[in-house]
Amino acid sequence: MTILLAPMEGLLDFVLRDILTRAGGIDRCVSEFIRITDQLLPERVFTRIVPELHTGGRTLAGVPVRAQLLGSDPVCLAENAARLATLGPAGIDLNFGCPAKVVNRHGGGAALLEEPDTIAAIVAAVRRAVPAHLPVSAKMRLGFNDDSKAIDCAQAIAGGGADELVVHARTKAQAYRPPAYWERIADIRAAVSIPVVANGEIWTVADAHLCRQASGCEMLMLGRGAVADPGLALAIRGGGVQAGLAWKTLLPLIAQFWELVCSRLDAHARAGRLKQWLNFLRRRYPEAELAFQTLRTVNQPAAISRWLAVALAEQGLEAGIGFEAPVAVAQARRAGQGLLAH
Repeated sequence: MTILLAPMEGLLDFVLRDILTRAGGIDRCVSEFIRITDQLLPERVFTRIVPELHTGGRTLAGVPVRAQLLGSDPVCLAENAARLATLGPAGIDLNFGCPAKVVNRHGGGAALLEEPDTIAAIVAAVRRAVPAHLPVSAKMRLGFNDDSKAIDCAQAIAGGGADELVVHARTKAQAYRPPAYWERIADIRAAVSIPVVANGEIWTVADAHLCRQASGCEMLMLGRGAVADPGLALAIRGGGVQAGLAWKTLLPLIAQFWELVCSRLDAHARAGRLKQWLNFLRRRYPEAELAFQTLRTVNQPAAISRWLAVALAEQGLEAGIGFEAPVAVAQARRAGQGLLAH
C-alpha cells in the first residue's frame, strides 16, 4: 500500500507537511499549488512554497515531495516546469481539481475539466519539458458540474504522458460535501493504464477500507483526515489493529509545529495557524477540544508558548526550544494561575 499526503491550499503547507511526515505512515507528499499565469517565475517563488527543495525534495523526515503547478497555458506551464525541475523536486504534479472560484474564474484548476483537449496539451507540454526520470503526475476531480467527462479527462492525462493520476472522488460542484463517489474511481482505473490514487472523504481506517473496496485502488491520498488524525496513515497500515497516535505522543508534535510556525511565519498568522490545526484535531481528540476552547481567544504567541509548556509538563514531557523554562512552569502551576499564567 502507498499513502500520499494531499495538497491543500491554506492548510497543508510545508510546516504541517513536516510535522505529519514526522508522525509516520506517509510515503509521499504533494505541495500546495504554485500558480502559473503568464511569466516564468523566479526560483525564490518555488522555494518559498516548497522549501523542501533546499533539502533534496524531501521533508526533514525524509519523505519525498512533488511540487504542484496550477495554470491553463501549456507553454508557460512547461517553461516553469523546466525551471522547477532544475531545483530537484521529487516530481511535478499538475492541478486539475482546485474548486476555488478565483482559480476557476481564470480557467485553472477544476475549470479545465470541461476541456480535456487542453488538459492533454498541458500534460504533454510539461512531460516534454522535464527530464524523463522525473515523475509527472496529476490530480483531478470527477468533473466540474457533473462527472460526464471524467473518463475523457483521465484519458487525456494518461495520454499526455503522466505517470500517475490522483482522483478526488467528487465534482467541483460537490466541493467537500460527503459522500465521495469512490466507485467512479474504479471506472477511471478501468479506462487508463497508469496508476490511479483514490482521494476524498477518508477520515478513518473503516473509510480507507471501503474506499479501497469501491475504487480498487491500493494507493490512497489523505487530506483533512490526516490533519484531524495524524496517526491515521499508521492506523491504516496496521489494518485497524494498530491505533493512531495517543495525545501524549501527539503533543510534542504540536509543540514542534508551534516552534516552526513561530520561526517561519509572520507574527500575525501564528496563533491562527495553531488554532486552525486544533480545530481539526478536536474531531479526534477530546484534549484538542479543551485546548481549542482554552486558546480560542488567545492571540499572544508568548501566552500560547506558556500553555504548551504547561501542557507538556502535565504529561511528564520536557518543553522544547522556545518554551518557558521548567522553573517558570512550576511557578505558574504553584501559583494556581492556570495554563495561560504569566
